[in-house]
Amino acid sequence: MIDLSGKTALITGGSRGIGRATAVLFARAGADVAITYQSRDEAALEVKEAVESLGRQGQVFKVNISEAGEVRRTVEELVAAWGRIDVLVNNAGIWTYLEIGSGNDRAWKETIGVDLDSVYHFTDAVVPYMKKQGQGCIINVGSTAGIRGEAFHSHYAASKGAINALTKSWAVELAPFQIRVNCVAPGWVDTDMCAEVFSDPQFRESVRQSIPLRRIPPPEDIAGPILFLASDLARHITGAVINVNGGAVLCG
Repeated sequence: MIDLSGKTALITGGSRGIGRATAVLFARAGADVAITYQSRDEAALEVKEAVESLGRQGQVFKVNISEAGEVRRTVEELVAAWGRIDVLVNNAGIWTYLEIGSGNDRAWKETIGVDLDSVYHFTDAVVPYMKKQGQGCIINVGSTAGIRGEAFHSHYAASKGAINALTKSWAVELAPFQIRVNCVAPGWVDTDMCAEVFSDPQFRESVRQSIPLRRIPPPEDIAGPILFLASDLARHITGAVINVNGGAVLCG
């Protein structure tokens, strides 16, 4: 029922986890898919091959997503190749430890650069093309941490809280141009980002038990709602933050 045939999508952080699952799902729905990545050359090429094996066009871009100039050049190159960008998924992110009072400015700046600045840079670069097209869809990947906060990860929570605010602000600003802006906010997900903490079986089980549905979802469970928001089924949804956390954080 969901058909993205003729659409092009740009997904940041697409070499692993939620980004990878979203790229493959979009291709299955008929979209041509480009991804950005920072270091995993082989993994990125595997995603491209997966997209192309489904009969769609795929592209990969190695980008320092914290740098506005690099982001803008990437968007320009993609538009030159494909002529348009219909869907932008701002997915790239990192999750690191930060104890307030430790004086760790480096961790703060790195997380804000990757998790928040990149969202602004890509959106700022893509919006002019979407305005010319007279339509577009932007989906930001947030987190439950942006709603409830997260001790020892306040920099991450701050970036995700800001994404909620940007989503709502841009949704109203861009609505006259038929550009929809929404956010998917996952809770715990079984991805590489969580691999280190989930290596402790007791911690992993405690997380599972804390989720009312009693399961830690794979990335595909987050990619599904992202695909929905990119489709015409969600054509009257903008400014929404959709929480995908198995009931762990109830809000909205």
